[in-house]
Amino acid sequence: MRERFASGLDDKAAKVSIEALQTNLSMVIDLQLSVKQAHWNLRGNNFIGVHELLDSAYTNLSDILDTIAERCVILGGTPIGTSQHVAKETPLAPYPTDIIAVKDHVKELTERYKQVAASLREAIDTTSEAGDEDTSDLFTGASRTVDKDAWFIGSNSEGN
Repeated sequence: MRERFASGLDDKAAKVSIEALQTNLSMVIDLQLSVKQAHWNLRGNNFIGVHELLDSAYTNLSDILDTIAERCVILGGTPIGTSQHVAKETPLAPYPTDIIAVKDHVKELTERYKQVAASLREAIDTTSEAGDEDTSDLFTGASRTVDKDAWFIGSNSEGN
């Protein structure tokens, strides 16, 4: 572990938090790439609305990524966001590249958002139990943003 800049946090709590941060960093990078893949390729009903919504969602994920990576460094970790590492570590299924319909992209993205949201909520508890309330709070904020964007994106599914 590198030098830690978070005072008052013991090594065990820092280690638990760094692991949770890295796990979620990989997932959020994967989700962000999926959002961009959909953004580039969707067609059909409500195209422009969803296309613009995905721009906003992408930006929100960028903010979450920076916050996660910076916290990892503060705790003495090394955030790893290379494509090779993310591909190896993410539990998300590969994003389908053969779909174009807005409804199909909305379905695929919503499912991935739910998985990331569940992981963030698990990280809230894990880091809190380890004694790192600051990292737990970071995950709480990220969870709120991911839930909100999941709702916005999912509200574009047919039948809603």
